[in-house]
Amino acid sequence: MIVGLVVACEVAFWVLLAAGLAFRYALRMPRTGMALLLCEPLLEVVLFTVTAIDLRNGAEPDWRHGLAAVYIGFTVGLGHSTVTWADARVAHRFAGGPPPVKPPRYGWARAVHEAKVAARWILSAAVALALLQSAVWYVGDGGDTTSLRAWQTRMLWVIVVNLVVAASYALFPKKEPRDPGARDRADRAVAQPADSETGTGRSARS
Repeated sequence: MIVGLVVACEVAFWVLLAAGLAFRYALRMPRTGMALLLCEPLLEVVLFTVTAIDLRNGAEPDWRHGLAAVYIGFTVGLGHSTVTWADARVAHRFAGGPPPVKPPRYGWARAVHEAKVAARWILSAAVALALLQSAVWYVGDGGDTTSLRAWQTRMLWVIVVNLVVAASYALFPKKEPRDPGARDRADRAVAQPADSETGTGRSARS
């Protein structure tokens, strides 16, 4: 049941996002669209409540409860940036909004951008860690918390990897090509759209 609910929450997230943007721009009903977008956090509340009730009713904690905690954590940390990312592109495409701002690609500005991206991922992992630890305390010494601890280890690795990536851009900043032609070729070689909110090479959500 927990896994099915996680999948349902993920599907509902994108459905609400698409509906909210459709009402906001295509149907010219911005208040209704905003109301739909503001319903997004309710999905995490429902998932958290159902998971807590399942544990309270005596369910043995396993990887499914850990998955629910991780999903909630990453939605908290990355959900807003995903909505902002989609909103900027739909506004530009259908409502005459300004084109999405591309993130800086070189130097200290790129390092700052990558630090912000890493901060969102670290926040996601930290929220997941807190929820997992709450589940461990809730279960107590009498229950098997091995799977929950395993999820905590994974979240620690997420934090470490993002710290290393952000530090690498700060310590070894990417230098701008001196040849303008090379810079133009590099810009054309970028296969995916860049974004100031979600970063390059890393997705907005897990």
